[in-house]
Amino acid sequence: LNATRAAVEEGIVAGGGVALLRASANIKATGVNADQAAGINIVRRALQAPARQIAANAGAEASIVAGKILENKGATFGYNAQTGEYGDMIAMGIVDPVKVVRTALQDAASVAGLLVTTEAMIAEAPKKESAGGGGMPGGMGGGMGGMGGMDF
Repeated sequence: LNATRAAVEEGIVAGGGVALLRASANIKATGVNADQAAGINIVRRALQAPARQIAANAGAEASIVAGKILENKGATFGYNAQTGEYGDMIAMGIVDPVKVVRTALQDAASVAGLLVTTEAMIAEAPKKESAGGGGMPGGMGGGMGGMGGMDF
């Protein structure tokens, strides 16, 4: 229901990551220095990630799928991961609300900006896995330990 409301508010774009993939191909900005160029390339790759991940999850080769989509100049041409076919995403009913795509992109940029400007970050350390059990601990007799009151 929320997706329908969002679509009514701002419209729809081709789904399956196609709109973001096409946006990545249309980035014409160039960096003034190496840091800016690296940032632009990071954004370009991030925009390609949803379409690539959907293809990979469907068992297809992500780079081939992305390449075929970008070769075709149709704005709504994409890959249907369910059927493995290429075609008009809107005609196939694979759409995303513009509001959802825009909000996700804005939120991702906001978090990335925070990470770039943060001087220190705290993350939870991974927990070490203990070694597997090596038999009965010393001092316990046979039988099922911890079963008090079962001495007959």
